[in-house]
Amino acid sequence: MSTATGLTGQTVVVIGGSSGIGLETARQAHAAGAGVILTGRDPQRLERAAADVGAAGTSAFDATDPAALQRFFAGLPGLIDHVMVTAGAQYYAPLAEMDFEAARRALDEHLLLPLRIGRDAAGKVRPGGSLIFMTGTVARRPGPGLIVAAIAAAAVPAITANLALEIAPVRVNLIAAGFVDTPLSARLLGDDLEERRRQLAAALPIGRVVEPGDVASLAVHLMANTAVSGATYDIDGGEQVVGG
Repeated sequence: MSTATGLTGQTVVVIGGSSGIGLETARQAHAAGAGVILTGRDPQRLERAAADVGAAGTSAFDATDPAALQRFFAGLPGLIDHVMVTAGAQYYAPLAEMDFEAARRALDEHLLLPLRIGRDAAGKVRPGGSLIFMTGTVARRPGPGLIVAAIAAAAVPAITANLALEIAPVRVNLIAAGFVDTPLSARLLGDDLEERRRQLAAALPIGRVVEPGDVASLAVHLMANTAVSGATYDIDGGEQVVGG
């Protein structure tokens, strides 16, 4: 039975919750009635984010550190309901310029982190609760410099589907996002940001760029809708339709 009526009384953990999509997800989950716990690497930025959204707690650690991740989940005082994972950035580089150590770290972060979270969180999430991961859509849009990000984007849906079976009745779902207008996008694009915004607003069927709040709304829906598991949801404003 679907219960997409809110998150009242539930607890949501956002890994990578100090900015962008993670912070907006925390804000919307709190508005839907949930208590929110934020994690991130930077303690000061995390505290500011917690004050912004009224978080119930914070924990500063690097989610790609397996021991720190395990300690975090083991140290939770009780059961939680949902985990949203936005930590990490994609690696972009043409093959001729690829830093293979950086590529290895990116693949470890995107392919093994969901497995570690699935293992560590499974005993802490209530039955019917959920894990939500994020990836991109570049696996369906090949291009120079996208090979490592495309490998991750192609693999994470399979990881999600398998985890949904392995740790049921905890639900596992994936959001695959195109361009989202976040601080991370601003850092990656630099002076090209405004032109990319202009191009997408002109080309996309929705007539605007995708914002963090759009992704957060989808995440909160996936938390609340108990009929959904093992699924991948694209959110790109129709970019794949127009070939942008």
